[in-house]
Amino acid sequence: MTTLSQSFEQAVTAPPAVNDLTTQLLPLARELETRLPPEVRDILLNDGVGHPLHPVLIHLPLGGWILAAALDFWPGAGHEQAADRVLLLGTLGAVPTVAAGWTEWTWRPMSRQARNTATVHGLAEETALFLNVASLVARHRGQRALGKALSLAGLGLALAGGMLGGQLVYGHGVGMAGRK
Repeated sequence: MTTLSQSFEQAVTAPPAVNDLTTQLLPLARELETRLPPEVRDILLNDGVGHPLHPVLIHLPLGGWILAAALDFWPGAGHEQAADRVLLLGTLGAVPTVAAGWTEWTWRPMSRQARNTATVHGLAEETALFLNVASLVARHRGQRALGKALSLAGLGLALAGGMLGGQLVYGHGVGMAGRK
């Protein structure tokens, strides 16, 4: 029986353009990341504690974005400043999370299907990050309704991308090498 996660993964990674994009991006990402000091790459891969850093970091952006959405739509007034602050915290936390994720994508061994899934996952999460940055800008300019819509769209995309991230770990075993 095919699960919802498997069906979703198949639908978003089936187009040949996904494989073409992955094939084009991978050498570029590797070239850029070879310019990182090895210590930075090691921190982003975080092999020293027994698992990658990326799964640990995802809690800050996702938590901030979920809490911002809850505060944005909580009945009553007076939650705007708190929503904006947790949205900012989550968005700032997304920067190292994305960096660690792309480092995983670039350097971890994975099958073609897993790497294509990781490409779509990463692009979804980066787009969510950009939507939340745009939300912060809109909010700062007094366009609260637009800001709410942008961050809600970003949260939806982050959750969809997260489903692909789960599929990478639990469906493909990415990051699980040597684990029992």
